[in-house]
Amino acid sequence: MKKQSPRFIFVVGGVISGVGKGVTASSIAKILQERGCSVTAIKIDPYVNIDAGTMNPTEHGEVFVLNDGDECDQDMGNYERFLDIDLTRTNYMTTGRVYQSVIENERALAYKGACVQVVPHVPMEVVARIDRAQKQANADIVVIEIGGTVGEYENILFLEAARMIKLRDPHSVAFVMVSYLPTPAKVGEMKTKPTQHSVRTLNASGIQPDIIIARSTVPLDTKRKEKLSFFCNVPIDHVISAPDVESIYEVPINFEKEHLSDKIATILHMQFPHHKKEQQSAWAQFVGTQRRAKEEVHIAVVGKYFETGDFVLSDAYLSVIEAIKFSAFSQHRKAVLTWFSSDEFEKNPAKLKTLFLFDGILVPGGFGARGVEGKIAVIKYAREKKIPYFGLCYGMQLAVIEFARHVAGIKGATTRENDPESNACVIDLMESQKTNMKQQQYGATMRLGAYPALLKKGTIACTAYGTDRISERHRHRFEVNPSFIPQLEQAGLVFSGISPDGQLMEIAELPKKVHPFFVGTQFHPEFLARPLHPHPLFSAFIKAAITHRKVKKK
Repeated sequence: MKKQSPRFIFVVGGVISGVGKGVTASSIAKILQERGCSVTAIKIDPYVNIDAGTMNPTEHGEVFVLNDGDECDQDMGNYERFLDIDLTRTNYMTTGRVYQSVIENERALAYKGACVQVVPHVPMEVVARIDRAQKQANADIVVIEIGGTVGEYENILFLEAARMIKLRDPHSVAFVMVSYLPTPAKVGEMKTKPTQHSVRTLNASGIQPDIIIARSTVPLDTKRKEKLSFFCNVPIDHVISAPDVESIYEVPINFEKEHLSDKIATILHMQFPHHKKEQQSAWAQFVGTQRRAKEEVHIAVVGKYFETGDFVLSDAYLSVIEAIKFSAFSQHRKAVLTWFSSDEFEKNPAKLKTLFLFDGILVPGGFGARGVEGKIAVIKYAREKKIPYFGLCYGMQLAVIEFARHVAGIKGATTRENDPESNACVIDLMESQKTNMKQQQYGATMRLGAYPALLKKGTIACTAYGTDRISERHRHRFEVNPSFIPQLEQAGLVFSGISPDGQLMEIAELPKKVHPFFVGTQFHPEFLARPLHPHPLFSAFIKAAITHRKVKKK
């Protein structure tokens, strides 16, 4: 088949934020990928931040890290998980990043002395970035999610860029609005008016949606579809019902039940390389495995980024949650997660006993001193009670501190992050980071992205991976202090993963004869966990948790 010109699908939001634009964009990309198209995805964040690295996770959610070290929005993780591909910094842009490029170009006379204006030069930079991402991936289709909600000042220039791309080729662009239809409890009727207003606001930007993804608690009835079709100027069969589902991974399948890929093909005047598959795809089989998983495995997640006012924000650890689920499903188990704020164990040490009820304990990444002693107490409890323990980044560093204090006899063992004057910093600032800290260079200066590591044969880590050389994504400034390594190893801690130059301790563990599963990683394995390819370390942790559950029952 002759190569068709690239197509672009813009996903925008209406009514409220957090309604599922990222999942919608990922799901649309997935169903088009299943039809044989080469697909890439872009996230546009309206923030003035250059990247997501300096954002508070309790406000913005997880900071996701790509192989090339770009710190970006958590939706980039969704794109990678759904499409099972590795994206790059080309696939992520922010207002700050766009303006920075425009200003740099102006300083370099790239505009040849022209008066540089917000319009058209800023949206033109956005267009150039979208085209660059398409060319880099050689993609048939680019799915672009524009952050925020229609009507906000912050995303007007991105909508203008989308309009400009459609102007150059009307058949190459489709607009999808993801909107929310509330059902007020006291009214008892699903309301379409907020979506109608959002569409009118989008119209004011020169854009007419081709498809409306109608998010709601329950499926839309015909009456609601008719109203949206009539008042929003959208064909009734282009109003797609998207009720709440048990798992976001069901969304692509639900979209195809309404023949969404065929409708997109019609809008974009294109043909797909593949017809719809009659047999179950690997994705459908994965979703089926999810539905059939009934036996449970209970995991305690002890972190510090849960509270946002009176609410719990589990999005701060989104990739960790999904990684646990993928590995549990691969073992035909349903992961039941319970959140604990590490502060709770500092205020009330007696609460540690509740952890005995769990099959496994996980301490994810984080920064700063708050809640650290609570985490260390949890790690000590997991080690002494032989409960499977998995520590990620800070969770690994604190495991080293706990071991140093209570096994290796290093009095006052700590991290220089929290006690700069201590003489017992078993976790210290990396040499390469010292200049950054002195100059207060924080943004995009950590050890970021994919780095190789060598594994010691016969260890839990090497057995899990099935190889002695790996590559994993990092996000940290501190490391195990080399001067304490001999003392820690002599006391029984095994550094089973080490950087190729032998300088950085990447994985710490206890031998299986000492503990069934006590493993910490300096990197973030959750960033490479995929639905169809669970991460081997998470799977080893879940297997140990399942075994521990069986032992407890006896």
